[in-house]
Amino acid sequence: MIVPAQNANPESLAHLDLEEEIARLKREMNAVILAHYYQESEIQDLADFVGDSLQLSQQAASTKADVIVFAGVLFMAETAKILNPSKLVLLPDLNAGCSLADGCPAAQFQAFRERHPGSVAITYINCSAEVKALSDIICTSSNAEKIIRQIPPEKHILFAPDQHLGRFLMKKTGRELTLWPGSCIVHEMFSEKSLVQLKERHPKALVLAHPECPEAVLRHADYVGSTTGILTFATHNPALEFIVATESGILHQMIKACPEKTFISAPGEGGCSCSECPHMKLNTMEKLYLCMRDRKPEIMLEEGLRQRALKPILRMLEMS
Repeated sequence: MIVPAQNANPESLAHLDLEEEIARLKREMNAVILAHYYQESEIQDLADFVGDSLQLSQQAASTKADVIVFAGVLFMAETAKILNPSKLVLLPDLNAGCSLADGCPAAQFQAFRERHPGSVAITYINCSAEVKALSDIICTSSNAEKIIRQIPPEKHILFAPDQHLGRFLMKKTGRELTLWPGSCIVHEMFSEKSLVQLKERHPKALVLAHPECPEAVLRHADYVGSTTGILTFATHNPALEFIVATESGILHQMIKACPEKTFISAPGEGGCSCSECPHMKLNTMEKLYLCMRDRKPEIMLEEGLRQRALKPILRMLEMS
């Protein structure tokens, strides 16, 4: 169950210093603001913690705050609620979904599992609470390889919902996985042809790619990893120019960490600038303020569902 927010006229907020108001509300509510790397830069700068899905899950599991304000997408806020049933969990915009989660409905996933009895279902965290509850282990792009390597070789593995991440993991681990045919609308848009053309114009640039990208794009990458992995690689590598094949929000942290370096978003088909996630960018400073002021939209989960979804998340955290 999700409690929706009341409508508000953004014009009425024009006189407010939103950053100051959000800080005040955070103190009054004993709240923590968790933001994904793909959020707009203003939200990243005022968040208490910015990270990828694994780091945000770990932060949500350990926070002492009474209120968790999740500047991310719905499955992330649900994960925070699964880990913190007694805390108030807020999401600025309920329409901030995920193409991977939307493309893997629980009923179809259950049928997928039933077609492969005895298999271990390792499910990417980009899924609904209902799909998590039907899974054996949750993973993120940061820990998926480590988790797969811990599964006995005689056990067959189902992997959902991102097929490109699944194929990358098959290549890395040598394990045969049965893949759900899902993909991310942002990473799916990166074009091999346009990337090669960009590399010709920037011959010294290293290509950093998220494993949600199609295999044709990954084969041109100098480094493939999670958003945190990409940030870490760029920070420590001596190269001064990088082409980044993931959602463009990560460039804000990369530029802050390495202002002397150049970061270029990888292009889509025909060179389009289509590397922004439309779901992630639904959250704004105005919506963040309103959700804290009104304490809505609130994420709430039925307790039985929450407990079933908690088990595979705890297994992930233990195996990580």
